[in-house]
Amino acid sequence: MTPETKLEEIFKQLAPRQKTALKNLELKTVSDLLYHFPYRYENPADLKRIGEVFEGEEVRVWGKVKKIDYEKTWKKKMNIAYATVEDPTGQIKLVWFRQPYIAKMLPEGSCAIFSGKVAMRKSAKGGPALGGKYIANPLYDIVPCNVIPAFSKEDSAKLQPLYPATAGLSSLWISKAIEKILTQTNIDEFLPEEIIKKYHLPNLQKALRWAHFPKTAEHASAAKKRFAFEEVFLMQLFRIGQKEEIKKTAGAGFKNLKKLKEEFLGLFNFQPTKAQLGAINDVTKDFESGHPMNRLLEGDVGSGKTAVAACAAFMVAKNGMEATYMAPTEILARQHFETFTKLFKNSGIKIGLLTSSISDKFPSKVNPALATHISKNQLLKWVTNGEIPILIGTHSLIEKKVVFKNLALAMVDEQHRFGVMQRSRLFKKSARAPHFLSMTATPIPRTLALTIYADLDVSLIDEMPAGRKPIETKIVPPKERDLAYEFIRSKLAAGDQAFVICPRIEPKDRKSDFSGKSDFLRAEMRSVKEEYKKLKEKIFPEFEIGIMHGRLKPKEKEEAMRRFRDGKTQVLVSTSVVEVGVDVPNATIMMIEGAERFGLAQLHQFRGRVGRSEKKSYCFILASSYSANIFRRLKALTTSKTGFELAEYDLEFRGAGELSGKKQWGISDIGMEALRNLKMVEAARFEAKNIIEEKILPRYPLLQTKVQELQKEPVHFE
Repeated sequence: MTPETKLEEIFKQLAPRQKTALKNLELKTVSDLLYHFPYRYENPADLKRIGEVFEGEEVRVWGKVKKIDYEKTWKKKMNIAYATVEDPTGQIKLVWFRQPYIAKMLPEGSCAIFSGKVAMRKSAKGGPALGGKYIANPLYDIVPCNVIPAFSKEDSAKLQPLYPATAGLSSLWISKAIEKILTQTNIDEFLPEEIIKKYHLPNLQKALRWAHFPKTAEHASAAKKRFAFEEVFLMQLFRIGQKEEIKKTAGAGFKNLKKLKEEFLGLFNFQPTKAQLGAINDVTKDFESGHPMNRLLEGDVGSGKTAVAACAAFMVAKNGMEATYMAPTEILARQHFETFTKLFKNSGIKIGLLTSSISDKFPSKVNPALATHISKNQLLKWVTNGEIPILIGTHSLIEKKVVFKNLALAMVDEQHRFGVMQRSRLFKKSARAPHFLSMTATPIPRTLALTIYADLDVSLIDEMPAGRKPIETKIVPPKERDLAYEFIRSKLAAGDQAFVICPRIEPKDRKSDFSGKSDFLRAEMRSVKEEYKKLKEKIFPEFEIGIMHGRLKPKEKEEAMRRFRDGKTQVLVSTSVVEVGVDVPNATIMMIEGAERFGLAQLHQFRGRVGRSEKKSYCFILASSYSANIFRRLKALTTSKTGFELAEYDLEFRGAGELSGKKQWGISDIGMEALRNLKMVEAARFEAKNIIEEKILPRYPLLQTKVQELQKEPVHFE
């Protein structure tokens, strides 16, 4: 049995459902399964028997759900879920206030570990029977019912691994499968022996054994350290190696860069910040270096990254070559086009806009101050002939029919939203490697930037343009919702505008597994369409309300944004399509519904849509459910001054893979653990840099093979 052996060759009696489950978990080979690590370990010795808990005690109990339901109390009209769970020693009642959906998450017969404080209460009239001991609002972690069997002394000495599982494949099945293959597979060590000794890491075979079947918590911790270091180290080798390769190639050369920089700054009434000037100088030095620029421009929302990109494009255009600027959404591409046309209105530079539904050119022959619509074929013809020095667009830019005469600069906005293959297709638009400038307003923790972007030079814009006032951010509890509406009404009456963000487009399906009891659950998450109707008819009938979401046609989106920008609608109800880049200076209110459903970085992006003028701006955060963790995260948004502070907070409390509300960086959970440890990342970076710069990677053929595997299957960061 080798690491490459297919699992279906070993487990020949797999049911179709199990095969589907393996596919869903992306487990194809022995190696995949061995690297499918437990997300945590359960120690039965830490659990209390239900029959032995007492009032006032903070406990963790294992129990099987015997009964669960939910209802609305007649007195307080409060939605609650309640359950009875049992273990071999007894039963205890559980109750969750304002969380009726728990009843769907924990069906009868399921097992979980519950944590909370034991209370005692007599039966209450008008509510669920809570006579005797109960736990209010317990945290819970669903586990297979056979993971925690009897509470014997023999069992309590053994840590139980809990694996990421899915329908058709339990954590226990995964554990048994790994136990079978681990004894029959020998995986060769590929880390250099000197690195293993230097950082006191277990060898690969031992680390695998300790990761899956640790005898102690120390063994599990040592294995996690090994695999976390390994993953960051391999990523560093891959990225730093890429950077060295780039230095071997020649980039487009430019003339009169200093003069052109001054000319650009004199084009308009623009007083750059010191950070913007620093970034422009970094780009200029890259252009002078002789090899392709490969730079990440990182700056908080509204810090002025677009001006830096415009300066770079200006230098390229004035040297008779082309620049292209790829944005993740049509709204953002349109906005960049409008910004560029304002900046370059007196420069004589032609600019194109290309999306799936739009093809525009600036300036118009009829009115040189405006852009004009042209046919897509005509625009592409001019691009091919080199008559459009700057082309802005979406994914449409990487289509085969888009051909540049001499592409010298490729720029990507919110670059983590594009896959590696998408970006590489953009680079192939040029016979030689173009200069590359990527930009992001998504705050990135230092450790993540050092790992993911090890091949990029980084410019940081860490100050805001003069005149910007801090945005006042407030968590609005349910009882203060009407007060928030009144405040917003006063601002709208004074001529300001407001965004209202909702997590979903449509209201939740009225059908449910609860025999028609779905009304409580439906109210848990607000939708754009329902909120639009409510605000238009009941809350703000005296104002014009607009609607925006991903299912609208491009022209409908464009019209909705145009009306909002022009002040014809006072409130725009939208999904997250306005998350990035939308710039309406008159908008001073951001109201976010269901805020707990978004990552902190995404919430920060929403907040960045206001505060873009000298007016005082406000961000109201409303959650559809509350817990201690939710409140702690949302509270961080009210106290953090920058997105970078929030990024470090989210890294500490949620894990780097969820900075944008979903896992997106292409690193495993265990690799993400390493990113909380700056010393580990710096150590892996030091060792990788030494191997690449000393050109000694060929000394370690197995390690070299691992790096080559990364090159064959590029990591996607979207």
